[in-house]
Amino acid sequence: MLGACSDSSDVLQDLPNSSIAGAPREDMPETRLEAKIRRPVTIGEDGPRLDPCGAMGQAVRVGARGLAIRAAPFAEAQEVARLAEGGRAYVCTRSLDQKWLGVVVEDTTRDCGLSEPAERKQSYEGPCLSGWVSSASMRLIGR
Repeated sequence: MLGACSDSSDVLQDLPNSSIAGAPREDMPETRLEAKIRRPVTIGEDGPRLDPCGAMGQAVRVGARGLAIRAAPFAEAQEVARLAEGGRAYVCTRSLDQKWLGVVVEDTTRDCGLSEPAERKQSYEGPCLSGWVSSASMRLIGR
């Protein structure tokens, strides 16, 4: 049998999101997932001879508020922008559970840097907005 003891006051002080730790609740996120975690969108997953993003997608059934674009592939991640109904984005990657798509939002005013194959799998660092959207709200429309 294995047992352990700890001073509970030390544990409470170590929790950064605990109102008991002395920080006002409004200054701390409710969960660690709500913290400003970012997961870059990966391009080039299909190899060096193919487009850096394998498909184009369009936001569907997103309502007046639009589709949330998040900094990481989970619902509690920071919202970085919204994609309007019918808005288009390059679909570059997906989460392991396939609930989230890593996208680069199409920008008609500038080149997003996705017209040439990526030499290797890498994080997107181009000029266009990128992030993660719910796969249930994107319809693939080709490339």
